[in-house]
Amino acid sequence: MTPHDPRRGDASENPMHPYRKFFAWVGIALVAGGVLWLLSSMLLPFVIALILAYFLDPAVRAMTRRGLSRVAAALIVATLTFGTLLTLVGGMVPLAFAQGAELMGMLPDSWAEAEEQLEDTIPDAVEDRFAGVGDLVGQALETLRGTLPDITEQMAGSVSGLVSVLMFWVVMPVVTVYLLIDWPRLIASVDSLLPRPQAPTLRGLARDIDAALAGYIRGQVMVCSILIVYYSVALSLVGLPFAIAVGAVTGAVSFIPYLGMFIGTSLGVGIAIWQFWGDPVWIMAVVAIYGLGLFAESEVLVPRLVGDAVNLHPVWLIFAVIAFGTVFGFVGALIAVPLAAATGVIVRFAVQRYRQSSLYQGGAP
Repeated sequence: MTPHDPRRGDASENPMHPYRKFFAWVGIALVAGGVLWLLSSMLLPFVIALILAYFLDPAVRAMTRRGLSRVAAALIVATLTFGTLLTLVGGMVPLAFAQGAELMGMLPDSWAEAEEQLEDTIPDAVEDRFAGVGDLVGQALETLRGTLPDITEQMAGSVSGLVSVLMFWVVMPVVTVYLLIDWPRLIASVDSLLPRPQAPTLRGLARDIDAALAGYIRGQVMVCSILIVYYSVALSLVGLPFAIAVGAVTGAVSFIPYLGMFIGTSLGVGIAIWQFWGDPVWIMAVVAIYGLGLFAESEVLVPRLVGDAVNLHPVWLIFAVIAFGTVFGFVGALIAVPLAAATGVIVRFAVQRYRQSSLYQGGAP
């Protein structure tokens, strides 16, 4: 038997012993973040497949309870989902992109028209300064207008870009189906890897995170869909150019608190001022459409469909979207809100444990 070395001491007497697990989890998180950062350019189809599988699993489970096999239920749900998605993409997205490209192409001409209309309404001193600004903006927009077709042509002719698009639409549905089929097995595998003493606590955190994600994202998808239809139809009725593109952008960015509202309103009202200059009735009609949409979003749709599922301050959500988008690109922006919701659940749990600790209460350890 090896004699005990008093210089080493027991593990429980080591002052760093209570923090080893914490540093271990921090190390795991850093390694996972580094892997995500390195592979962010290729993760998009897998991330979207994982998100779809997460949302579609309840439908698959409901069908299996009615007697269908897991494989048959997964194939039926995936077929219906991707059939609907392709219908929407094939219908609205090309129209929205066409209108968006047309909008970018007419910006220099629209600026010139606005400048001509303003020349009769502003003093000469302001007119001189405005002309200088107009020249600068016009030159910038002309440069942008001349550059965009070249960029678009290069992207369209890029073999790697074409391969990426094809890989996305081939890999993403296949991965989604496999995840739907193996979802219970995947969850069981993750559960089996949890440290046994902390497994109940980690399962409770996972349930809280799941409730936050389900409540927020499902509700926000419904809110964005309703707003896209509302703005597209309402702006088309008043004759706003590029109404479909503007409505799609306004509804799609509404998931970003306050910032999305500012982007959508600025875009729609700005185009209305350009189009209906000198006819304030139609400008006010567009303003009223956005006012009604913002009221419905903040007072009706979000409280009823989303509620307090995430329980995070809007500033934190804005920071999360910008930060993750900057580090991980589009994939980061896509998973920013789920990660922010998960972080919020973990932070609230840590604060609760801290309030129960002797460090906070001042008692003996």
